[in-house]
Amino acid sequence: MTGADVRDLDPGDGRSSTPSAARVPAWRQTTSRSVAALPALEPAQGQPALDWPEVAEHLREGVVVCGPDGTVRHVSPVAQRLLPEVVVGGTLAAVEQLASLDPHLRHHGRWLRVRRVPLSAGRSCWYVEDVSDRERRSEELAAERSRSAFLTTVGDKLGNPLHPDRAAAAVVRLAVPTLAEVAVLVLAPRSGRARWWRASRAGDETPTVDRGVIAATALPPAIAESLRGNHPHAVDWLVEQVVEAGWLPGVSATEVAARLVSLPGRDAPAGVLLVARGTGGWYGEDDLDLVRAFAARAGAALTTALLYREQAEVADMLQASLLPVEPAAAPGVEWGTAYRPAQAGLRIGGDFYGSHRLPDGGSVFFLGDVSGKGVEAAVFTGQLRQCLHALHRVEQQPAKLLRLLNDALLETTLAHGQGRFATMVLGVVRPHRDGGLGLTLAGGGHLPPLVLRSSGEVEQLPLNGMLIGVVPDPRIGQVSTRLAPGETCLLYSDGVTEARGGRRGEELLGTDRLVQALTGCHRMPAPALAERIEQVTCDWLAQRDHDDIAVLALRATGVANRPQRHLHAVPTVTGPDPEGATTR
Repeated sequence: MTGADVRDLDPGDGRSSTPSAARVPAWRQTTSRSVAALPALEPAQGQPALDWPEVAEHLREGVVVCGPDGTVRHVSPVAQRLLPEVVVGGTLAAVEQLASLDPHLRHHGRWLRVRRVPLSAGRSCWYVEDVSDRERRSEELAAERSRSAFLTTVGDKLGNPLHPDRAAAAVVRLAVPTLAEVAVLVLAPRSGRARWWRASRAGDETPTVDRGVIAATALPPAIAESLRGNHPHAVDWLVEQVVEAGWLPGVSATEVAARLVSLPGRDAPAGVLLVARGTGGWYGEDDLDLVRAFAARAGAALTTALLYREQAEVADMLQASLLPVEPAAAPGVEWGTAYRPAQAGLRIGGDFYGSHRLPDGGSVFFLGDVSGKGVEAAVFTGQLRQCLHALHRVEQQPAKLLRLLNDALLETTLAHGQGRFATMVLGVVRPHRDGGLGLTLAGGGHLPPLVLRSSGEVEQLPLNGMLIGVVPDPRIGQVSTRLAPGETCLLYSDGVTEARGGRRGEELLGTDRLVQALTGCHRMPAPALAERIEQVTCDWLAQRDHDDIAVLALRATGVANRPQRHLHAVPTVTGPDPEGATTR
């Protein structure tokens, strides 16, 4: 190697470059020189000669010079440190074999990058660079990207389930195989019992998920401690406890590495996640950091799902209490109802109906509509129904009962500043001896009832009045009628007559179309008649938005309410009576 071979060294970055093919090496100009001799670098004018090894030993890369026969002729100090087995006079056979497979090779615990540069006269120069730090940074960056991608996937997958069971199953399924070969999730106990989910994978198969229930008193001590928010101290005994609980079937405690992490909840842990790996799968600090980050996301998802379930349970209970109650059975009366709220997802609305039995055998019945829609309207209907439930015990005359209800609603709305009102038809029905029904109805700003006579005619009762809950002394209309056996009285809300449909979707169904739809339906039972009105209204709407729909029908069944009379036979008495007469 001549001075010309290393003249292209770049002192700026400490790396040597490939000699230029355009230059003619100095050794070619002097053929009498020995090839084995490595001449000194050409000195500057007035300066002593500079030997090239003195330059090469300060390079970041190690330099190994080989002759034409592959014999090592020179090894720089950096190369000696990186390749201690390479000596002058030896060969680079092992290095050449490794370099031929991969220029980045693992050697003596370090990553080396090896490249060969051909020199003149068949010689070669090998440059060896220690890239361990670079490879380590690349591996750390790749691992961090992998962890970030995993946590992103976890966030996407756990952002959807709002049911605790589905969320728990998704947690253990996502943990395998990235975090563990077996993952067990135990939720915080409820009513003395804890539910658990387990995911495991055999080979490259898809993880299988199973579940179960365990008594809170039978939980492994480490699990119970973590569920109380404490980090268990007996980590060494964790595997034994889990194996004993049956969550790692067919596995010896000496073959498994396991860790336990709590899933954060609102006030206490939402659950505990157990991750376990086979032999050689020890959990390092980076692994534990990833498990904790996963547990934080899993805890948030489970807490959200549990909170949603609690709110859904409360909402179901409230909705059930606010739904219209079916009328109470009454002698001689057949009831029919239909109800469709404007917001189907809520199942509740501002329309209501119901009935209450009276001590004399009759019934108070009602159908009304409060202002507004949705939850607020449903709450107001609940208040109104509670008032009716209390007031009908002190007053059974319909008009007076509506006035009492008006006063109670005024007091309630003024106290809460709601300003709500209602329309209502309230009536009292009493059975007659001939099987008919006597009706007395009072109206508070509601649509007048319809009566289906036995002749097939549809009669609209002349009932009117003012809104309930607006003024202190409203005008209340009252009317009485009689239903012969087989005749029906029909009450309905404005969601029926104000349903918009038709060709353009803007026409109201109206009373005339409703009467036309009822013509000829006088023989229908009350439940079928109410269902028909709902169906006619929905067909007219054609799936468009609508107001709350409520229908209440009462039909005279024709069953007479006569008191039963018992005729007792006169027994035959033989023998003389006290007066000497014989009686038969």
